[in-house]
Amino acid sequence: MKHYREELSFNTSTRVAFINITDKVQSAVEKSGIRNGFCLVNAMHISASVYINDDEPGLLHDYSVWLEKLAPHEPISQYRHNDTGEDNADAHIKRQIMGREVVVAITEGELDFGPWEQIFYGEFDGKRKKRVLIKIIGE
Repeated sequence: MKHYREELSFNTSTRVAFINITDKVQSAVEKSGIRNGFCLVNAMHISASVYINDDEPGLLHDYSVWLEKLAPHEPISQYRHNDTGEDNADAHIKRQIMGREVVVAITEGELDFGPWEQIFYGEFDGKRKKRVLIKIIGE
């Protein structure tokens, strides 16, 4: 069995962002030379997410609105985590809701998706460098 590892880096200009990373992940699959196996993609930070869904602007907007209703950023004082001097408790909660990672099958050198599926990096406490791990195993 072969394996391949690659990291992506992000430093968003906004606190919250959704970035389609499907092409970058497919590129890593191609570099790996693995034709059949699995691809793990995970956010390596506890205030960011990786998830699969449709790349439709209305849906991305709806995620932002919905997540902000569930875990609003302000007032900062509403969260005990922020008593430590942090201001990102909401980002931790948003990450928990959206998930840490995805695993996608690789078939004949391609990510094996259902209709409309795309891989996204979700940022909830941006404006600083963060990483995403791509780990591919197979033959």
